[in-house]
Amino acid sequence: MSIQGKVALVTGSTSGIGLGIAQSLARRGAHMMLNGFGNPQAALAAVQAVAAVGVQVRHHGADMSQPDQIGDLLASTEGALGPVDILVNNAGIQHVAPIEDFPVDRWEAVIAINLSSAFHTTRWVLPGMRRRNWGRIINIASAHGLVASANKSAYVAAKHGLVGMTKSVALETATTGITVNAICPGWVLTPLVQKQVDARAAAERISQDDAKKALLAEKQPSLQFTTPEQLGELAVFLCSEAACNLRGAAINVDGGWVAQ
Repeated sequence: MSIQGKVALVTGSTSGIGLGIAQSLARRGAHMMLNGFGNPQAALAAVQAVAAVGVQVRHHGADMSQPDQIGDLLASTEGALGPVDILVNNAGIQHVAPIEDFPVDRWEAVIAINLSSAFHTTRWVLPGMRRRNWGRIINIASAHGLVASANKSAYVAAKHGLVGMTKSVALETATTGITVNAICPGWVLTPLVQKQVDARAAAERISQDDAKKALLAEKQPSLQFTTPEQLGELAVFLCSEAACNLRGAAINVDGGWVAQ
């Protein structure tokens, strides 16, 4: 089944993984609502990049930690483009600290954006998907939705929760034309990960290439970063007829991380 003319919402999509997925879906003809707050230049650049393939594109700067703003995002999408056919819950933040030192406000923010936002978007779009008997919900979890790392308790908790929610909603929609699945990336060279590379290179006084290799060697046996474009093409597959009976899966794209 073609997704030409379908309406897609990708949260956290003005850079990195979200933008890669948005571009892949748009190249197949899906009209697009982008989401991201902060740098207006980045948002404008993202809109221009996606619109270049000839689909309708809008941007909404909802803070995904705020349910009222999430509601406005969904209402604005429906008003501008039509009902959401494809929902990609990608918005996420990170904070690293031992749990006894973890700031309470950072815990609340990570859970709100990485997990609760997907609850709010999903409960909003599902009734319409049920009426049309077609929909695709793709939750961008993480290898940390399957295994843990120290000092990332909030992120690991949120991503494990997102994988669990994916399974539950997949069961609730199992006899419908709606599929719900999760993608669990390992290391992806996004702007946020590049900051970690930069910090490591500076702290250890090593080259960028050596810092990347050291980062990958800790977790990812392939010693290769996954790209946003690869994740975008996987999202396209999950929207296809070939994936119509793929339900409740947590697909790790992690260079062998969780196989160890």
